[in-house]
Amino acid sequence: MLLEIPRHTEIFGSLKIHELQRVIKLDSGDFESPLANSIPREAIRDVLKRSAMIIPIKNEKIHLLDGVLRAIPHDTSVIVVSNSAREPQDRYKMEREAVEHIANLTGQPIMMIHQKDAGLAVAFNDVRYEHILQGDSVRDGKAEGMLIGILLAKSMGKEFVGFVDADNYIPGSVNEYVMDYAAGFCLSESPYCMVRLAWRYKPKVMEERLYFRKWGRVSESTNKYLNMLLSACTNFETGVIKTGNAGEHAMTMKLAEILEFSTGYSIEPYHFVYLMEEFGACAAETPFTDAAREGIEIFQIETLNPHIHEEKGEEHINAMLIASLSTIYHSKLCTDFVRDVLRREIEEMTGKRGEPPENLKMPPIQGIDAERFLKVLESASETFERFGYHSHEHATSASTAAEEEENGFYDALEK
Repeated sequence: MLLEIPRHTEIFGSLKIHELQRVIKLDSGDFESPLANSIPREAIRDVLKRSAMIIPIKNEKIHLLDGVLRAIPHDTSVIVVSNSAREPQDRYKMEREAVEHIANLTGQPIMMIHQKDAGLAVAFNDVRYEHILQGDSVRDGKAEGMLIGILLAKSMGKEFVGFVDADNYIPGSVNEYVMDYAAGFCLSESPYCMVRLAWRYKPKVMEERLYFRKWGRVSESTNKYLNMLLSACTNFETGVIKTGNAGEHAMTMKLAEILEFSTGYSIEPYHFVYLMEEFGACAAETPFTDAAREGIEIFQIETLNPHIHEEKGEEHINAMLIASLSTIYHSKLCTDFVRDVLRREIEEMTGKRGEPPENLKMPPIQGIDAERFLKVLESASETFERFGYHSHEHATSASTAAEEEENGFYDALEK
């Protein structure tokens, strides 16, 4: 793969935020260029083998989940964490059948669990991580599902973990996302690394024609205020942050273990806020001395593929935006000037005066014994399953007969 060399890197304490890099060519062979980073196929494949992709899902179309599963490279393990409805229709059962079908066809290893499984609460209580619980079950929320996936990946000994949304209409773009993650990790000089993706285009239908937009409203606003926060800290204006709401992102397990997680829709921008607070030039002494010494790198990669996902409506967009801006507003780095600007914007959206609510935070998982977590989960869970752990040769020999039934398989599930 050929990636554009970033022309600028913003350095803030132990944190390095690289400027947006474009994908020049997805498969560049052995071509070397003085103007681009060339990442060999073998290096990318090596990272994929040590990676797990997490798919958080809640009531998405089965066809979309099917496409996402088919697109993830075979060398990569997959973890599906569902918070879908169990009644009146059991959406989780439909998803499980789709996952099992793909795993049987391909032999790709896939783990799956439902977020409200009572066994998860038992396992989290056992390892003394009650921060994710609400009552006797795991709290609703995408961040909570992502955290479950990270712990499962850690229990498997994975060194890299990535996230892919389940509402993507273009399977080919999902395949690129995973390859882009691996390419970013290959470029990193630190074991504490995050790769965040910016979609090249986000197409919309306007006046019966497809219009290829560069930025959505949530992304524009979140990026603006994250850059304002960083500028206020350094006293030098910057626009380096382009991936404030990057749902498609990945990180090394070493970094995942020391991150705090913000609940709700604020999880992606809070990555930036937390890292600036914990490792920025103004940060107090951190307990994560190795990370501070090695430095933390954030790569931002602009994809070659456009991104078309399920539209969730204006209410969903406003909820995302308010949660994102609130996590910046409540940052201990936020100045009075930035806070005043944020308050006015949030008041315009909500029609309510006063401070926005602060998002809940979940502490780092570094001290959790992931193998113990998995062992307890396996004994207490009703929905945790592993698929595709049989040989790929067996899956290939059985695939012809299975393919004959496939045309009507997902239509039947949807009905």
